[in-house]
Amino acid sequence: MSNRLAASNSFHRECFVVDAHCDTALRLVNGASLEDPEPKGHVDLPRLVAGGVDLQIFALWVDARQRRGGFTVRCLELLEAVEREVAAHPDRLQLILTRQDLNAARAAGKIGVLLSIEGGEALEGSLAALRAFYRLGVRAMGLTWNGRNELADGCGDADSGGGLTAFGRQVVQEMNRLGMVVDVSHLSERGFWDVLEVSRRPVIASHSNARAVCDHRRNLYDAQIRALAENGGVMGMNFCPEFLRSDGPATLEDVVRHIDHIVDLVGPDHVGLGSDFDGIDSTPIGLEDVSRLPALTEALLARGYDEASVEKILGGNFLRVFQSVLP
Repeated sequence: MSNRLAASNSFHRECFVVDAHCDTALRLVNGASLEDPEPKGHVDLPRLVAGGVDLQIFALWVDARQRRGGFTVRCLELLEAVEREVAAHPDRLQLILTRQDLNAARAAGKIGVLLSIEGGEALEGSLAALRAFYRLGVRAMGLTWNGRNELADGCGDADSGGGLTAFGRQVVQEMNRLGMVVDVSHLSERGFWDVLEVSRRPVIASHSNARAVCDHRRNLYDAQIRALAENGGVMGMNFCPEFLRSDGPATLEDVVRHIDHIVDLVGPDHVGLGSDFDGIDSTPIGLEDVSRLPALTEALLARGYDEASVEKILGGNFLRVFQSVLP
């Protein structure tokens, strides 16, 4: 190992590393365990440790195309699967409920687990359901997936020009009151602007990239990125190859290109990581699973980023938002 690589690995271990989005709950709900490596998967306990992750956000994705048992029941099944793993590994995992938990988990040598609903279908039109999910441990929510629901239009319905519904506005306000992080990834452009108008707290785009670098509907325009920054929010770089480049295989360098663009646009305080691991069919060359995150640190340092900026990108920015919003 070269001295430069050893130094970057050592620095990576010193940073508070956050991955703002994985879909690993989809494997866990089918009986898989974080203890056992899954050859085709991207996230498990050994690889989280190897990747130096301090906080992993687990998405509870409610697929609106599957109505078996109802959306709320499906979300509860996913929630129970993740919390079962936390309970099975109390020496290595800790459910994050408060801002104090964020640093306490790391001080205890544990990986923080934060639950985020992906898709407001899980509420089935009920604010009471939102409050119940909060009491069960959920601390963030993406309002939509790609399609329209009771809260808003998703990016797949963007042509309609629709944004937040009246219920969606109530949900954002209630999330602000409870201390839940609002996630605008997958939301329509109009919905994005509506959220920034309604929310009194910083919001995140947990797994979205820069549309100026790759023109994909899931990525944000520069105007959106500037507005998110003005709100105090953060966007997490998604490792889905289709969101990174429109042609050819994606690599770690493509992730860095998106980071470069956002930093040039709004500075280093509003970009982080939101891998989408276990929710994507392929990964960038060089970022094959969560254990490879130290390679991104090495690439950023080699690019000329100073350590303070890299520390923010790896997790400091998301840590700031969660410390601001959580109770």
